[in-house]
Amino acid sequence: MKRFLTIGFGCAAGLACLLAARLACAAEPVWPQFRGPEANPVSREARLPEKWNKTENIEWAAEVPGRGWSSPIVSGDRVFVTTAVTEGASKPPQIGTEYSNEYAEELSKKGLSEEQVLAKITERDIELPKEVMLHYFLYCLDLKTGKVDWKREFYSGRPPGGRHRKNSFVSETPVTDGKAVFVYVANLGLYAFDLRGHALWTKPQEALPIYLDFGTGSSPALAGNLLVIVNDNEKQPFIAAYDKKTGKEIWKKNRDVGLKGPTPVRSGWATPYIWRRADRTEIVTMGSGKAISYSLAGKELWTMSGMSGSPIPMPFVYGGLLYLNAGRGKPLFAIRPGASGDISLKEGETSNKYVVWTEPRGGTYLATAVAYEGALYSVTETGILSRYEAKTGKVTYKTRIDPAGTAFTSSPWAYNGKVFVLDEEGRTFVIVAGEKFELKHTNVLEDMALATPAIVGDRLLLRTEHRLYSIRRKR
Repeated sequence: MKRFLTIGFGCAAGLACLLAARLACAAEPVWPQFRGPEANPVSREARLPEKWNKTENIEWAAEVPGRGWSSPIVSGDRVFVTTAVTEGASKPPQIGTEYSNEYAEELSKKGLSEEQVLAKITERDIELPKEVMLHYFLYCLDLKTGKVDWKREFYSGRPPGGRHRKNSFVSETPVTDGKAVFVYVANLGLYAFDLRGHALWTKPQEALPIYLDFGTGSSPALAGNLLVIVNDNEKQPFIAAYDKKTGKEIWKKNRDVGLKGPTPVRSGWATPYIWRRADRTEIVTMGSGKAISYSLAGKELWTMSGMSGSPIPMPFVYGGLLYLNAGRGKPLFAIRPGASGDISLKEGETSNKYVVWTEPRGGTYLATAVAYEGALYSVTETGILSRYEAKTGKVTYKTRIDPAGTAFTSSPWAYNGKVFVLDEEGRTFVIVAGEKFELKHTNVLEDMALATPAIVGDRLLLRTEHRLYSIRRKR
C-alpha cells in the first residue's frame, strides 16, 4: 500500500551627492529569499515584537486573494508575494499530515483495492489540472502601509500538475537581487520582473510528473549572476542555472536521486542552499535518498547518502558548519567545508573526515531548524521541539511544545533571546532560548499558516492563508 505523504508543504553638497547616488542604485535586498539572507531566520534587532494577536502590535494586515504558501520577500521598501487565484471552488487545506494515510487505511479495511484507494484519495485530497482554472499573481506591497503598489498576472490557465490540498499552487518563494524579482513555479516557468513590475523575461518549463500529484515547493536561489533551480520529479530530476539578466540557460544537469523499491520516489521539495566561502561557492541540494553539492559550473563536488525519500528541509550553514536534515526518521548531520567525493557514513559510523556529528533520528519532515545562540532548534510536524548544541550535536532537550499545538510546517525563527514556532492554526509559541525549555507565551492569529515569516528591521512579516501581517511594536 502506498503511503500518502502529505506535503506540506537582509558636507551638505557631499551628502546630497551621496544620497542621489544611493537613490540611483538598486534597492538593497533586506530579506531576499526563503528563510532570509543567510537562510537562517534570526535577527539582532532589539525592537522586534514578542507579543501579538489580531489587534495587538499589528501595523497593517493586507488581504491577499487566492492561496499561496510562498513566503514574503523584501527589497528596500517593497514586499513581494505570490498567489494563485482559483476560478470557482478550490479544495480547502487541512492541518496535519496523516489524514490521507488515515483515509487510505480506512478504505483498505473496507476491502478496496490499492487502485480504488488511490482513486478515492485523489478524488478527495488531490486537485488535478482538469479540475481548476488558475490566475497566478505577483504582488508588490508597500512595506510601511501594506498597500498594493502593483500586481502582475504572470500566467492564467490550468496548472501544469496537481496539488495535494495541503499544498498550494505557488509554494515556491521568489528571490530578488535588489534590481529584479525572480518568480519560479516548478513545471510552469521562470518569470523576471523589475521592481516596478515591468516584465523582463520569461522561461517556460516542461510539465514533469510529481509523486502522486502532490505539487511542488522548491524555491529558486541566486548565486552571482546565476538563477538556480532544482526540479526533482518522477521522470528525470535535474538542476539548472540560468542567466538572471536574460533567462538564458547556462547549464543543466540530470540528477541521480531516488529511493529504490516497489514504489520508488524521485520527487523532492527542498530548496537549494548557496554555500559561499573564500575558497569556493557550492550549491548544496537535498534529493530523494541523497544530498549532492555542485560547483557554480554544475560539477558534482560531493555526495552523501542516507536521506529520506521525501526531502523538504533546506540545508544551511551556521558557525562554519553545514547542517543537513535528512528528513523524518532520518539523521541530522553537521558537515565540514571542503568535502569531495562520496562522504557517506559507513555502517556504525557517526562521523568521518567531513561529517562532524550525527544525531541518528534528528531529521524532521517539514520544518527547517533555526540556529541561534550556539544551538539548533528543530520542530517536528507534530510539535516536538529539540535543542542541539551546534558544535557537538548534544541534545539538551526534546519536548512537546504545547498539547494544543499538533501540526507544524513553518520554519522556526529567533531574536531577542526567544525562539518562535508557528503552528498551522496560526499560533506562535514563544520559547526562551537556552538549555532549559520554557514556553513564555502564545500569540494567536486564528488563521491557517504554513509560510515561514520574513524579518525586516523591527517588523515581522507573517503570512497566513488569507492575509499578510506586518507585526511591529507600537511606538
